Amino acid sequence: HDAAMMHGDPTRRERAERRVDLLTPVAKGWCTEGGIEVASLGIQIHGGMGFIEETGAAQQWRDARITSIYEGTTGIQAVDLAGRKIARDRGVALTELIADIADVQRELAATKGEDFAVMASQLLQGLDAVRSCGLHVVANFAERPAQVLAGSVPLLELLGRVCGGWQMGRAALAARRGLDTGEGNRRFLRAKIVTARFYADHVLSAAPALAHAACAGSASVMVLEEDQF
Repeated sequence: HDAAMMHGDPTRRERAERRVDLLTPVAKGWCTEGGIEVASLGIQIHGGMGFIEETGAAQQWRDARITSIYEGTTGIQAVDLAGRKIARDRGVALTELIADIADVQRELAATKGEDFAVMASQLLQGLDAVRSCGLHVVANFAERPAQVLAGSVPLLELLGRVCGGWQMGRAALAARRGLDTGEGNRRFLRAKIVTARFYADHVLSAAPALAHAACAGSASVMVLEEDQF
């Protein structure tokens, strides 16, 4: 956002503004939904004690639960992402984002170690999923907007998870450099790599399934008539 407002190169300002526009619904939708999930897990960890008021965990969930409504509701953010942020510029901003994520994916693939190989593999699958969904949105939105928008919430979730994998990958690479140079807290840096590997295994790995729901799931959403609900 700072670059979009202040960069001396107008081309860089325009590119940065496209990035802000593209990721705003992701930040509002994916991050709030993630906060709700984390707060719910907090109750689960506390067990029955978490559901009553002694721990404060239930209040945390209630406070988190409203955020995906305050921010314009997840559905509205997803519609904005598909229609105004991907279809309207025919995928230009999304293509730029994919290119930046691909740079990190290649760096992960070139880094030694099983953890980095797994991160690179899962991020590549995530990129392929985002790319295919972007093409689907651009190709179909003008003629079949309802079909595209029926899969927009999984699309938002997909892009959020892939962006998360991108940032976790950057953190893991920085941690690897710190370990190689002997700079920083080694336990902390090793934990960053393990955390990024966990994200790749348990969060980013859902990308292909989300892509299916985003691109092919509309048939089962749109087929029911009103009196069948």
